[in-house]
Amino acid sequence: MESESPPVVVDVLVVDDQPVFREVLRDVVAATPGMRLAGEAASGEEAVAAVEQLGPALVLMDKRMPGMGGAAAAQAIRRRRPGTAVILVSVEDPVPVLAEESGGIGFLPKRELSPRALEALWRAHSGG
Repeated sequence: MESESPPVVVDVLVVDDQPVFREVLRDVVAATPGMRLAGEAASGEEAVAAVEQLGPALVLMDKRMPGMGGAAAAQAIRRRRPGTAVILVSVEDPVPVLAEESGGIGFLPKRELSPRALEALWRAHSGG
């Protein structure tokens, strides 16, 4: 009898300067199979520090924030931890080039944020 390997759990850091959107991001992560909340941050600067401290596999981050925005934070994260995936979210329309230039793996409009969309982006990135 073969033993099944344990399910892979993806630790996710959520980042948004607005508490209500952080709550939405937390809820989406909690509802996405195989993902769990590793922590949260309210700014790009906090996100960079939290990635160093917590080592999440995935960062779900708002594109526009005061100070260091999501794109700049994604660049800093990917320079320091190239294996960390970053998905930028925004109320604006998708800007795939921005996500690629920032080192993000994807861009997701906040209105399309759902467990299914998050899972699809992660699968595309991880090859699973």
